[in-house]
Amino acid sequence: ATFQESDDFREKSKQRYKIEAKNSELKHRHGLDVAASSGLIGMEIQAAIAIFAVNLKRILKLND
Repeated sequence: ATFQESDDFREKSKQRYKIEAKNSELKHRHGLDVAASSGLIGMEIQAAIAIFAVNLKRILKLND
């Protein structure tokens, strides 16, 4: 309860919606809701490719 009243917590909670929106995009639009293969390595590769795709889309959008 004390941490929730701190200035640090308030500042981070103001930024949380941006992170949650990006996580939602990765899950719903780029396939991170379900693992494509078994094993930790497969999930790491899937996450890396999804994040790369999102960043590439952002770069292309900024160049327009």
